[in-house]
This record gives sequence, C-alpha cells and structure tokens, in this order.
Amino acid sequence: MASVNKVILLGNVGKEPDVRYPQQGQCVASFPLATTERGYTAANGTQYPDRTEWHNIVMWGRNAEVAEKYIHKGTQLFIEGKIRTRSYEDRNQITRYITEVYVDNFELLGRPQSQEQGVQQQG
Repeated sequence: MASVNKVILLGNVGKEPDVRYPQQGQCVASFPLATTERGYTAANGTQYPDRTEWHNIVMWGRNAEVAEKYIHKGTQLFIEGKIRTRSYEDRNQITRYITEVYVDNFELLGRPQSQEQGVQQQG
C-alpha cells in the first residue's frame, strides 16, 4: 500500500531566514512560518479566537539561495513540502524532537509589510 507525506501551507514568515552553508557546501535556510485560522462566533454566541500555528520551515539548495535573497520577515508564502521529525540532544543531554516542513516547491505571494509601506509612501 502506498502512502503520502505532503503538506500545503499558506502563511507569513515569522523572522528573517537563518541561512547556512554546512560542510557539504549545499545551502540550507530555515525560518518559522505562521498560519492562522480565523476566529468565529458560534450560533449560540460562543466566541472562538483566531488560532495561529507556527511551522518550522527548511529549504535546501536552490530554494535556500532564493530564500536568502527574497524571503524576509512578513513575506507571505505558499509552500508545498513534506513533514520530517528529527531528534537531538540538548545541553543537558535530554533528547528533544522537532517537526519540520522540508520544502519541495514554494511561491512568494507578497512583500513584507515594511516593504509594502515603503512602496506606498514613495508612490
């Protein structure tokens, strides 16, 4: 039986990408991406607030090089990728787990707020 590991996210970058060139020489970029489900009011009057999830995004190779140049805090992204979970030991030798989205494809959908405001002010 076949299985599928595919993630599709549309959200905003939470901070400037952390770009590294590990020993293998291939560029890697990582950053948090926020997705928000809008809140609503139920028929009985109960209010449900917005719910924001933070995703750990990882890009390799050419995608990471593009991220270094064009992705900034606040940029809106459409991402397709797969979920990966890895473990590591922290300073206290406690095993920690982290879930990441490894990007296969992505599209830049908008500029960071600060750039948009700068463009509006110039025009």
